[in-house]
Amino acid sequence: MAVPKKRTSKSRKGMRRSHHAIKHTAAAESCPSCGELKLRHHACGACGLYRGMQVLSPAQD
Repeated sequence: MAVPKKRTSKSRKGMRRSHHAIKHTAAAESCPSCGELKLRHHACGACGLYRGMQVLSPAQD
């Protein structure tokens, strides 16, 4: 079983985790049916459509 020889420092841990947050920049686009912002290659959280097909039940307000 692989075990790290040295403890990972807070700085190195933070540098590794810097890309873990989802950033809504170029990866975000508007949903063609409802206009809400959604990530590419993901179903819309508001209307539940993905590539023209209903895959999720629409979110209730």
